[in-house]
Amino acid sequence: MGIYNLVMLIFKKQLEFEWDSGNIDKNWQKHRVKSQEAEEVFFNQDKREYPDPKHSKKEIRKVIVGKTRKGRKLFIVYTFRKRVIRIISVRDLNKRKEAELYEKTA
Repeated sequence: MGIYNLVMLIFKKQLEFEWDSGNIDKNWQKHRVKSQEAEEVFFNQDKREYPDPKHSKKEIRKVIVGKTRKGRKLFIVYTFRKRVIRIISVRDLNKRKEAELYEKTA
């Protein structure tokens, strides 16, 4: 078992994800991102997190950018609800401005 898989096992018990059926389907159909692949970003040591005040009117939202195990760079908007990570949207990191945010700090 590689170190990445070991870390995933340790932290998976501490992090819990919540998906509603609409978001899982939407993210797959629109962006071809499966829920498990999106969750991998949260365990990547080079991930970057930022506040998302523009979209945080009813709840505090955050943005995380990082890589999956296969190296796919993703842009994820999420929030916490009762200690559970609720992923709102996920897509490839493809806009120049977003990519610069990740590359500048990675």
